[in-house]
Amino acid sequence: MRREDTFASSGFANIPHLTHDLLPQSVFYPFLRNDGVTSHFNTISSVLSGNWQRVDDWGKTPPQSPTIYEYLRKAMGLDRNQTWFISSNKALTSQIGSSTVPGYGPNYGPNVIFPKQLLISAVVQAANQGRPVQSTDRSTVQPDIESFLNSDNYDGLGWSVGGESSSLDSITLGTMRQAIEDLVRTTAPATGDEFTYLVAAEILQRFAPSMLVITFSDMEVAHFGSYSLHLSGIATMDRLVYELWSLLQSMPAYQGKTTLFILPEFGRDLDGASTNGFFNHRQNADSTRLAWMMCLGDAIRTAQIIENPVLQTDICPTIARLFDLGSLGLPGHPLPGLWL
Repeated sequence: MRREDTFASSGFANIPHLTHDLLPQSVFYPFLRNDGVTSHFNTISSVLSGNWQRVDDWGKTPPQSPTIYEYLRKAMGLDRNQTWFISSNKALTSQIGSSTVPGYGPNYGPNVIFPKQLLISAVVQAANQGRPVQSTDRSTVQPDIESFLNSDNYDGLGWSVGGESSSLDSITLGTMRQAIEDLVRTTAPATGDEFTYLVAAEILQRFAPSMLVITFSDMEVAHFGSYSLHLSGIATMDRLVYELWSLLQSMPAYQGKTTLFILPEFGRDLDGASTNGFFNHRQNADSTRLAWMMCLGDAIRTAQIIENPVLQTDICPTIARLFDLGSLGLPGHPLPGLWL
């Protein structure tokens, strides 16, 4: 998300909850920089590992250093159900928490959910059991749905939905499939991010994890050239993070003892750029590299704006300090303005 479409006079209308409801109670960092590769998997890996990652953009290789999940689970003995990663982006769910560093890796990774995959499983299961999914003849529709969703080009992005992207054990997987099936019957989310939020809320209520990362991606419709839908995706994100914070404040497991970080991965290219402007995020320019971050909750000393620039690789050592892990030998520094 570009600054001009969010925290600028031209963008405030797109983020009413962030500006009016959350900003006054937050520590806000208006100059958060991404100095790494401005692709999704590289950026998320950099944020979660505290080191700039330069690996395959599509998640075909794991991060080259441990993520905060691995540090937390190894140091604190956390069960996998205490750490979760939920993403609307398939590539992000493939290798998170799977570094090849000796002593870390998949055994210390989080539960990973790609909500669309579980939705498909729930729909297919409902069809198999004769439950009404829609008014069309199930025997005709189901094979077509399964064939399309399990093809190697789902969403036109060159990957299939089925496979190994969920690292849930069989009991947890069964629990979440049943929960999603219930959601499908009782709720009708209009967008992928709304469904991702519903899954995240279910996990919060069922498992009360110690660490949860959610990525929203409705605004990525920009890649298909629709500026209005891109802005709609930003507005959806604004509403969902407000609903998330409100939910956390209503739950005894989280109220008064939770810290929430909200940030874009990066900006987007300038209008008129050879990369088609807002369509992409490839330029080596402030429009793409300069983002922002909002911190809410237990860790803040007082609501304020921190004008000094900070880096995305500062987030991992900050979270480590919040969990009293001590120094992890990372290049970043704990963020100013927080109780650490």
